[in-house]
Amino acid sequence: MSVPDRFIERRTVEVALRDGTKVRLRPITPDDKDALVSGFRRMSPESRYRRFMGAVDHLTAEQLRYLTEIDYVDHYAVVAFALDTPGRPGIGVARYVRSSDDPTVAEAAVAVVDDHQGRGVGTLLLTALGAVALENGITRFRAFFINDNAPVKQLLDDLGATFTVVDGEPVAEVDLPARAEELKGTPLYGLFRAVARGEVGGWRQALRSLLGLNGASHD
Repeated sequence: MSVPDRFIERRTVEVALRDGTKVRLRPITPDDKDALVSGFRRMSPESRYRRFMGAVDHLTAEQLRYLTEIDYVDHYAVVAFALDTPGRPGIGVARYVRSSDDPTVAEAAVAVVDDHQGRGVGTLLLTALGAVALENGITRFRAFFINDNAPVKQLLDDLGATFTVVDGEPVAEVDLPARAEELKGTPLYGLFRAVARGEVGGWRQALRSLLGLNGASHD
């Protein structure tokens, strides 16, 4: 599977987190299989359990193909890389998969390696993912999670999610247009508009403004 370099380039951005960590965000590609394996190994058994909602000790070749060989419309994923760390390892990924029952709804998930949790990486990833989702006609994120997964629950709560229980499982839903309207006039709203219009420079500027941070130009 070949992904045009231009497609990846115009959706790549580099920012600095509040602690100074420089991070690159871009769409996942088929070449990221090794990065996913490495990141998975750096997640604790508890983090893996929370992300996959079950005990998982490795990623199979079939799972890696599914996670990296995507169509970028109905299935989209954004990965984050730490630029100041040797080897520039992957530190997180967020993805959505469009519902087959309702094309305006997508199931979303986010995972961040343990040593970068609590630093804003998850929020950054979901913000970028939400912008792409709106561009592709998705207006609502749905997320299934384990009830004791306090970090993810807090992240979803911060995004204005509503919580319900379906078949005994907790489910969170985020209305993306409502979220954008709520923040109209803020950098986040600018981010949504820039991505929806395909204004690359606008995306970068809005994302950096959203974080209140300085970003490095990507190469």
